[in-house]
Amino acid sequence: MSNSSSSSNELFGYVAEFSSATDLYHAAEKVRDAGFRRWDVHTPYPVHGMDHAMGLGKSWLSALVLCGGVTGSMTALALQFFTQVSLYPTVVQDKPTNLFTIPAFFPVTFELTILFSAFATLIGLFALIMLPRWNHPLFNSPLFSKFSNDGFLLVIEARDPKFKREKTKELLSEIGAGKIEEVTY
Repeated sequence: MSNSSSSSNELFGYVAEFSSATDLYHAAEKVRDAGFRRWDVHTPYPVHGMDHAMGLGKSWLSALVLCGGVTGSMTALALQFFTQVSLYPTVVQDKPTNLFTIPAFFPVTFELTILFSAFATLIGLFALIMLPRWNHPLFNSPLFSKFSNDGFLLVIEARDPKFKREKTKELLSEIGAGKIEEVTY
């Protein structure tokens, strides 16, 4: 029921194993309804509707990508307009060197929009999921190593305000957890 770590280590939380994705889905609903905020599920494949069962809202990543794309567009337009219209006006076949030349700027603007959006996606994702992280307490759990193959796991962290050592363990037992393991730092 508990791992081989000594009792002097600080508790990270509980890992509970469920027999199927359906059982895990219903357990997630019950944990959400109990008011827990610092918890997660781990499955070998995506489970349809799990984000709803966990009570997750829309991710902030799309807003970060939008900001990156707008920044890329504005940067491209500003650089091209500044260099081609004001700093070094380029007159080609008597075309104007003013705001009406903006269609010529579309290819570079499109490319920088995509580039800055991609950078915003990568940096934003790393920031939101707190990577890189070289070690995590769950990596030391024998039960956690099953999730990528055939395990359906629910992890409740001890830093959750609703976490009480015995009551949380009882809740996990009541909602159908097969094995419950304590994970320490």
